[in-house]
Amino acid sequence: MQAQTFNVDTQRYARCIEVSKRVRWDIDDDVIRGRRFDTAEKYLPDGLSCVDRIEFLTPDEQRFLSQIQGRTYANVFGLVERFINAKVLEVSRDHWLGDQTALEALIRFSEEEMKHQALFRRIERMAGEAMPEGYRFVPDPNEVAGAVLGKSTWSVLALTCHIELFTQAHYTQSIEPDHALSDLFKDVFLYHWREESQHAIMDELEWRREHARLTAEERDAAVDDLIALVGAVDGILKLQAAADTDYFLTTVERRFDDGKREALGAAVLDAYRWQYIVSGVQHPRFAAILGELVTGAQAERIGTALAPIMG
Repeated sequence: MQAQTFNVDTQRYARCIEVSKRVRWDIDDDVIRGRRFDTAEKYLPDGLSCVDRIEFLTPDEQRFLSQIQGRTYANVFGLVERFINAKVLEVSRDHWLGDQTALEALIRFSEEEMKHQALFRRIERMAGEAMPEGYRFVPDPNEVAGAVLGKSTWSVLALTCHIELFTQAHYTQSIEPDHALSDLFKDVFLYHWREESQHAIMDELEWRREHARLTAEERDAAVDDLIALVGAVDGILKLQAAADTDYFLTTVERRFDDGKREALGAAVLDAYRWQYIVSGVQHPRFAAILGELVTGAQAERIGTALAPIMG
């Protein structure tokens, strides 16, 4: 089966440019505004952290675990935006001597991703000032980006679309409605959401454009790459969940027996799988796009690979 022709939807890129101009924000003037994190407040909502399900934790312990997860949440976005930005710059090459509206939209996308990385580095420093010593973020962003970018463009764009769609759902369904959260933490992801909304549109456009360029054999190999990428993400989540659980257990005053320690580690991993894999796989838009682009046999392969993660 030969590759297909694909017409660039200039108007959709143009709308992304228009919104990008309208929602543009500054890290200091709009987001931080001279504030600091308050450890009397939760950072990540229960709908994402799932700390309310760990019944043997006290309210104070649940709040501290939400702060650990919130810190990791910001760091994970800083990590994924490293490879997302590199891929956006790479695919923009196809528009250099073509549709200049699409090129402008992707350049804006890249510029905003650079700003987001700077924001999340800032948040990590601020969280470090507020929280006890001992926290560590395990994965190296450059090493992860290098590994991800070694996979096919189709699979990287699929993973990117998945990430930026669940970002939207996390903010609108969990972060924004939770009035018990840190106002500063909420604002970080409010402004992040405003720009990511346009990025998700361009992810889909570029994913579909890449899909049309490939042969059936290349698409089939790309599906295997996507499965491998999700498996790699899960491996990172296991390492970070273990590190965050250890940080919690060595920082809180109360000592837990082996059964509770094990249950806590499993709960943190479940929360991370929900945040970074399951919520995206179950996003209606992602499911619809993927369903259009893969065959029944490929969908079955993906489902089989995801089954242990989806629970």
